[in-house]
Amino acid sequence: MFFSLILDVSMAVMGAGIGAGLVAIGAGIGVGRIGGSAMDAIARQPEASGKIQGAMLVIAALVEVAALFGLVICLLIANKLA
Repeated sequence: MFFSLILDVSMAVMGAGIGAGLVAIGAGIGVGRIGGSAMDAIARQPEASGKIQGAMLVIAALVEVAALFGLVICLLIANKLA
């Protein structure tokens, strides 16, 4: 009984760690693609660079907020069961 409980907790903590890693990788890929696409757009249309940069910053902030939310959920899972 006790061993089963330890195994369940350890699997939940491991899953939370894997989830946190995936969230960080996803956020990095998302921000990288946003930045690359913005640089392409600015290269094609330099006169609109102000609008493009503003939109890029807003979208990058939304990606980071989603990543932070995912990390908080993973930490809550890890701390709740540990």
